[in-house]
Amino acid sequence: MVAASVLWGTTGTAATFAPGVSPLAIGAVAMGLGGLLQALFAARHIAAQAGSLLGRWRLATLGAVAVAVYPLAFYSSMHLSGVAVGTVVSIGSAPVAAALIERFADRKRLGRQWILGALLGVGGAALLSFAGHTPAGPAPAAAAPAAAEAAADWSPTAGILLGLLAGTTYALYSWTAHRLAATGVTSRAAMGSIFGLGGLLLMPVLAVTGGPLLESWGNVSVGAYMAVVPMFAGYLLFGWGLARVGASTATGISLLETAVAAVLAVLVVGERLPAPGWLGAAVVLASLFILAPRPRPAKVPAGQPRAAEPPAAESTGVLPPGAPGQYRGPQQQACPQPQQQNP
Repeated sequence: MVAASVLWGTTGTAATFAPGVSPLAIGAVAMGLGGLLQALFAARHIAAQAGSLLGRWRLATLGAVAVAVYPLAFYSSMHLSGVAVGTVVSIGSAPVAAALIERFADRKRLGRQWILGALLGVGGAALLSFAGHTPAGPAPAAAAPAAAEAAADWSPTAGILLGLLAGTTYALYSWTAHRLAATGVTSRAAMGSIFGLGGLLLMPVLAVTGGPLLESWGNVSVGAYMAVVPMFAGYLLFGWGLARVGASTATGISLLETAVAAVLAVLVVGERLPAPGWLGAAVVLASLFILAPRPRPAKVPAGQPRAAEPPAAESTGVLPPGAPGQYRGPQQQACPQPQQQNP
């Protein structure tokens, strides 16, 4: 999940190297061709599980529609509000949307660890978003210098609204892929079918808006990079991770994309990020340590011969919270046995 998030964090910066290409064309070529590559890669798995996928066609179709809407909203959000802000709003809102989907669709309770991590991550994303970082003077992402004044009026608001739509659709297709995998469909078949159908839905958009992609080798290179690296390779990693963690955890970890995008926007695009923005990026990174799944306590003590922990390690696994008091009174039955085994 972390590796996928790092790859996704490069998309906004890569898009700025094709200034004459509209965000709709960028989104269509990235997720459209990337989705078709996913389906081709998973063709054998899709064919083997065609019956299971057809039996859940409503779920697969819902995920495909979300896949088709997401890149159009995401790249338009970055175009209107800037690379860093668009990425932060889109990805920062996804964990909340994913949690709400899991809460109402799966009746899944939200753990305190997830709530703390999500609040921290979304708070850092909001701090990064509203820190007031400004676009670079001659930034390629800007359509024209005159657009700067218009951006001050309606573009940031429209970009934020589109970012919220992108975050919701991102959470939705993450949930559908995880739900399909939970019903016995392999992660490769689930991701390949959802992204392949979503890629087909994006082909008309690419046909209408994709002309500028063929005007120069630079534009062709950007389109090829977006489709193959962050979308194809990134979503392969995402699918493998999503088969092992829930959608809310996955979207929480993907908050790392906002920090990567912000740093690249500063270092490569030339956007300026003030101190509160850097603090927000640090808070997002800190939230990953809370959101990331932890190993089960029963497995940790087995190979960890710390002096103060052997009694808890060899007993039931309920004792670790009481470890500081293990050497007196109430732990009479648990202490002797581990102390005899210590030497």
